[in-house]
Amino acid sequence: MTDSGSSRSEAARLLRQRAEMGVTDLFMDGLSREQALALARSAASNRPTPSVSPSSGRSPSAQPGAGRSRAHPGEDGGSTVQGSPLPVLPTSYAGVRDSAMSCTKCRLAEGRTQGVFSDGSERARLMVVGEAPGANEDETGVPFVGQAGKFLDLLLACVDLSRDDSVYICNVLKCRPPGNRNPMPDEIEACSPYLKKQIEFVQPEVLLAVGTFSAQLLTGRQKIALGKLRGEVHSYHGVPLVVTYHPAALMRNPKWTRPFWDDLQLLRGVMGSP
Repeated sequence: MTDSGSSRSEAARLLRQRAEMGVTDLFMDGLSREQALALARSAASNRPTPSVSPSSGRSPSAQPGAGRSRAHPGEDGGSTVQGSPLPVLPTSYAGVRDSAMSCTKCRLAEGRTQGVFSDGSERARLMVVGEAPGANEDETGVPFVGQAGKFLDLLLACVDLSRDDSVYICNVLKCRPPGNRNPMPDEIEACSPYLKKQIEFVQPEVLLAVGTFSAQLLTGRQKIALGKLRGEVHSYHGVPLVVTYHPAALMRNPKWTRPFWDDLQLLRGVMGSP
């Protein structure tokens, strides 16, 4: 086994052991987001964890996926996420992002601090789709930056994936629901066109839906429980789609960590070698 493979194995074993012991904090409380990302990078590469400095951020203006030969999701004739016609949106990535950030189509625009569009690599192999921003995301404008985001980064590092270079992360909703309540059907309908355009621009090899609402939306099976959707490979307009539990749910229910780990192995099998 290579050094990096041994490092990933050790990280994976640690996560499994802590889950079996019912330990849910995964030492996240003492880590900043940048420190968690540095640890994830170190776990994947077996390099010493570097010193952490404030992130300079990523440019949202570049168009993801440029120059790649993968087929666009939807080239098989599909033009919707849920089956309803899509509104006319800008034709550039930056234009779609600006449109989403200034959107006032639903009630959520009234209470947001700012919209939350995406984070990660603009040439990602994997696109992770969550449900909605939380308080930390609403404050920073970046998805998955809280405890659940740190947990997700470490789990993805165990299968050689990182938002630094191979993962693009976004949510179904771009604005935080008040009190972190569940998304409402009309809010999902208003926001889903932006998600579809993100998938078209990024052109991921595989989609990973985390949480009930993203899983039901992308599979088109709105009345099926998440537990019955996971464990198999679905398809979104020809793009392989794996669904699993939201990292925040794992922190509340450690018994789901093993199924999540199994779903990551399924994901890794679909993606194959880098």
